Amino acid sequence: MSNQPHSPHDPDEVGHQDDAVIGRAFRWSAIVLVLVLVVILGVIFYVNRPEAKGPEQNTAIAAPVVPDKPRAQIPRVRFTDITDEAGITFVHNNGATGEKLLPESLGGGVAFLDFDNDGDDDLLFINSTWWPWDLARDASRKPTTAALYRNDAVPGGGVKFTDVTAGSGLDVPVYGMGAACGDFDNDGLVDVLLTCVGENRLFRNLGNGKFADVTTKAGVAGDAGDWSTAATFLDFDNDGHLDLFVANYVKWSREIDFKVNFTIDGTHRAYGPPTDFEGAFPRLYRNNGDGTFADVSEASGVQMKNKATGVPVAKSLGVAVVDINSDGHIDLLVANDTTPNQLFVNQGDGTFKEQGAIAGVAFDSNGNTRGAMGIDIARHRNNADLGIAIGNFANEMTALYVSQGQPMLFADEAIAEGIGPASRLPLKFGIFFFDYDLNAWPDLLTVNGHLDEDITRVQASQEYRQPAQLFWNNGGNGFLLVSANEAGTDLFQPIVGRSSAYADIDGDGDLDVVLTQLHGPPLLLRNDQSLGHHWLKLKLAGTKSNRDAIGAIVTLTAGGVTQQRTVTPTRSYLSQSSCELVFGLGEADKIDALNIRWPSGAEANVAADKLGVNQRLVVTE
Repeated sequence: MSNQPHSPHDPDEVGHQDDAVIGRAFRWSAIVLVLVLVVILGVIFYVNRPEAKGPEQNTAIAAPVVPDKPRAQIPRVRFTDITDEAGITFVHNNGATGEKLLPESLGGGVAFLDFDNDGDDDLLFINSTWWPWDLARDASRKPTTAALYRNDAVPGGGVKFTDVTAGSGLDVPVYGMGAACGDFDNDGLVDVLLTCVGENRLFRNLGNGKFADVTTKAGVAGDAGDWSTAATFLDFDNDGHLDLFVANYVKWSREIDFKVNFTIDGTHRAYGPPTDFEGAFPRLYRNNGDGTFADVSEASGVQMKNKATGVPVAKSLGVAVVDINSDGHIDLLVANDTTPNQLFVNQGDGTFKEQGAIAGVAFDSNGNTRGAMGIDIARHRNNADLGIAIGNFANEMTALYVSQGQPMLFADEAIAEGIGPASRLPLKFGIFFFDYDLNAWPDLLTVNGHLDEDITRVQASQEYRQPAQLFWNNGGNGFLLVSANEAGTDLFQPIVGRSSAYADIDGDGDLDVVLTQLHGPPLLLRNDQSLGHHWLKLKLAGTKSNRDAIGAIVTLTAGGVTQQRTVTPTRSYLSQSSCELVFGLGEADKIDALNIRWPSGAEANVAADKLGVNQRLVVTE
C-alpha cells in the first residue's frame, strides 16, 4: 500500500468521487419518490374518503291509534256450546291423505234453512269426501256426504236436532264447498245449491224432507274443471224469479297442484297460496221461470279479464248482495283472495258494471290486495252509512269499508272503528254482523283458523287452531273486543275455524251461532243473553216478488233508533244464515214504524196494531 497522496486524475480517486455523487443522487431520488407516493396516496384517500356523517336523524312512525270514543260497559251475554246436547254428530272430512292439495285447506260451509216450513231453522252442513284416486286404492274408505238436521222443538225451550240425511236426496258424495238456499221455483219450499270442486249440484225441495237433483235440467252444473265456492240466489232483473250467482276460486287440478309444488319450509309440501294459480270466472244464471236457467255470465259483464294477460281476474271466496246505490236493483260484492275485490253494480238492463276500485273497496288503504275470505254488509251505525266487513288472511286486518256520505265512495275505517289492530294476527274466514245482545246495534263475529297444521314451525306467532273474535258495537261509536269474561269460554274455543251462520234456533228471539271447522266437528252455540231487551222477528213472503223476498229492504224505528236490514241469507264464508230478520229493540217496548220495500218495487207500511214486541211476524206482499 502507498503512503503518497492520490493525484486528481488518479482513476481510483475519480471512481470514488463518482460513487459519492451517484449515492447522493439516489438518496434524493428515493426521498422524492416517497414524497410523490405520499402525495398520490393522499389524493386517493381524499377522493375515496367516507362522507362525514351529520347528526343521526330518526323518522318516528306512529302505531295505529284507535280514536278515543265514548265507551260503554260491554254486556255479559254467555254463549253455551250445545253441540252434543242438541244431537249434532257431524264431522267434516276434507279428504286429506297427505298430498296437501289446496281444496283440502278451505273447509265447507253451513246453512240455516227452514226446509220443512215449520217456522224454525234447520241445519245443513256441507261436506267434502275422499278423492277418487284415494277411494280406488283403499276400498275401506267410505264416501262422506252433506248432513241435514231437522230442528225439533223441545218443550220448555230446549234444542234438539235430528239427523234426517239418509234418504233425503242430499246424501250424495261430492267434494262440497258451500251452499246457496232459495226457493227458485216459488213453490213455497226452499231449494239448495251445493258448490263443489267439479260440477255443482242443484236440489229441488219436494217436501216431506225429500230433495231431487235437478242440476242437469236446470243447467247450472258449470264445468267439470270448475272449483266453485260462494254462491247466492238473487233476483237481479226483478222479475219475481230467483237467479243464481256462483263464484269460482282458481283454475285447479291435482296435476296443477303438484306442478306448483309449494313448500312451507323448502322441503315439505304445503297448501300453496292462490297467487300460484290462475284465476277463474264466476257464473251468473238467469232464471227462465220454468225450472231452467240461462247462462248469462259473459253477456252480463261479471267475467273480468286481466288486461295484460287476458286471464280471469277473480279468485273469489265470498259474495254479498246489496242495493248499494238504492236504485231498486240488487248489486253484488265479491271478496277475492289476493286479487282486487269486486263491486258489480246492476245497470238495470241485465248487465253489471264493475266499480270496486272506483268505489274504494278493491284494495286496502295502501293500494294492496289482501287475502279476502268471508264478507258481510250492514248499516252498523243505524244511519245511511253502509259497512262492508271482509275477513282477511293472517297478519292482515279485517276490512271495514264504510261509505263516506255517498253510496259509491268507501274508505277502510277498521282502525278507527276499533276492529283493525285486534284482528290483524288471526286468519279470518267466516264473518257476519248480528245483534247478539238485542240492543239495536249490529255487532261483528269472525271465526278464525290457519291453513296448515305445521304453521307454528315457520311462524311462531301463528297457531293452527285459533279462537273466534267477537266485537261489540258501542252504540255507533266503534267496536270493542269482547272477552271470555263477557261472553264465556265456549265461544272462544281454539278451532280450525272456517264457516259460520246464525239463526234463532230456540225461538227466544236472540241469535244463536254455528261455527264449522276444517276436518272436525262444528260448534253449535246457544245465545243465553238475559238482558231483558225486546225484539221482533220478521219473515217476509213475496207474491209479485220472489217467494223468499230476497233483496227486500226493511226499515224499523223504535226507541228513537232507525234500523235497516236487507233480506238475504248469503253472508259470511260459503254459508247461509236465517232468511228471517231479527231486530233487537233494546229497552223500547213498542215499534213506531215498519216499512218494507219489496224487490218488485212496491212499498208497504205495516199497521201499528200488528207491531207488538217479542213476537214472530209473517208479512205477505
